[in-house]
Amino acid sequence: MNNDQRRMFLAVALSAAVLFIWQAYFAPKDQFGTKKPVTTTAVENKVKPTQDNTITKSTTDSTSQNTGTDSTGPSQELKTYTLENSKGYITLNNSLGIVDYKNEDAKYDFKKVVGENDSPFKIFVKVNGKYTRVYIDLIQEGNTLRGRNDALGLNFVGTLDEDERFRFNLTSGTPLAYRIEFQSEEKMLDNRQVRYFTFLGNKDVERFEVGDEDSFDGQMKWVGLDFNFHLFATVFDNKKVVRTVNKNGLLVVDIIEPTQSLDTYFIFVKKNYDLLAKLGDNLQLSVDFGIFGILAVPILRGIQFVYKYIPNYGIGIILLTILLRIITFPLYYKSIVSMKKMQKVQPELTKLKEKFKDDPQRMQKETMELFKRAGANPLGGCFPMLLQMPIFFAFYQVLYNAVELVNAPFMGWIHDLSTKDPLYILPVAMAIAMFAQQKLTPTTSVDPTQQKIMMAMPLIFGFIMKDLPSGLVLYIFVSTLFGIIQQLIVYKATD
Repeated sequence: MNNDQRRMFLAVALSAAVLFIWQAYFAPKDQFGTKKPVTTTAVENKVKPTQDNTITKSTTDSTSQNTGTDSTGPSQELKTYTLENSKGYITLNNSLGIVDYKNEDAKYDFKKVVGENDSPFKIFVKVNGKYTRVYIDLIQEGNTLRGRNDALGLNFVGTLDEDERFRFNLTSGTPLAYRIEFQSEEKMLDNRQVRYFTFLGNKDVERFEVGDEDSFDGQMKWVGLDFNFHLFATVFDNKKVVRTVNKNGLLVVDIIEPTQSLDTYFIFVKKNYDLLAKLGDNLQLSVDFGIFGILAVPILRGIQFVYKYIPNYGIGIILLTILLRIITFPLYYKSIVSMKKMQKVQPELTKLKEKFKDDPQRMQKETMELFKRAGANPLGGCFPMLLQMPIFFAFYQVLYNAVELVNAPFMGWIHDLSTKDPLYILPVAMAIAMFAQQKLTPTTSVDPTQQKIMMAMPLIFGFIMKDLPSGLVLYIFVSTLFGIIQQLIVYKATD
């Protein structure tokens, strides 16, 4: 394989790698939204704070049927109780299922986040080898619920604290094994936010889409539902050995080791990185900054810093993008200079290829000497650009996951930086800017196929980006536009 072929192969491979990464991580599996929902038997529960509603349980709930569990306890009636404080309220029933949850740090309705189920969270106790949904005789005392199941010697205390947490405690005279279930259905929004089951396992946060099948054995710190910039999760005071299975929108968590005390707390909040970090237990890891999180957090801090002085996140994105472009300019300068040198030697490379077409070894030797005389490096144009990719992907993760952009206006037609541009102005402008930059970029090959591939990239990226958050498209557009300015500066300095 000669040098021209190698360079063409490298260009195609890099283009394919970029497209694969975008398709694998950023493109939706179902761009038309919600997949077929899981059928559940729902109990109508429209509860307002400070009300007690009694509902007759006419059938065994669908979750019990799916998992082979029974219901037992002092009553076969579902009674709901609402605890409230200055920040919000939580509604649960006497089988300890959470029905509704609201606080000032949750922007969206609980059901819209977790799914339309009678109770997305349920708890079971293992009795005679079978998991049983237990009913508790509850008494409400202000923002605290107390209750007992005499048959199992089980005591319950639940308290809604002022710090966003609902504390949940079960104690028994003898150790009991528990099962926790989260029930939901598949969902994808226009802004490509997907509903996930998520948990902090042995080391890292694991995420899998509701409806997928997966399993996990090990220790777990917290587990819950993650959707549309919100998190509903239960956090264990101590790590428990658990087994999780996800099937048909059902996440089952078995606490294998029997215990006399199950201490957890629940949260339902916007995934604000600083708020979650303040709550502790590594809940901030639920904000998916990816493998380049070490870069993503400073980028987030930079946007927040600009917002303190200019309360417009769009302006913050623009200023931070320009700053990062200035910081990485030395790499960009080396890349452009190297590509220009490669462009200058192309005529001589063509002559060498023709002159030594029957002697590959001599051609390779003469080619290397030509590169040495010209100070050109075939990879010099690619390597500096690749070094900038971690910053690009870190910026992407911040703009895709930062709750600060939700409902944050920029200007004119853009009223929410977390959703797509409704008029597609930014994606079109971005594609045009990328095309202009591509035309200005020195061509290191005369191969028409390679040139066509590279010229098609702006159109491909424009199509990919059209439904992504407008804040992200704004970043790429500004970065490309400023890159053109830098490119012209480099040309002027080197000509």
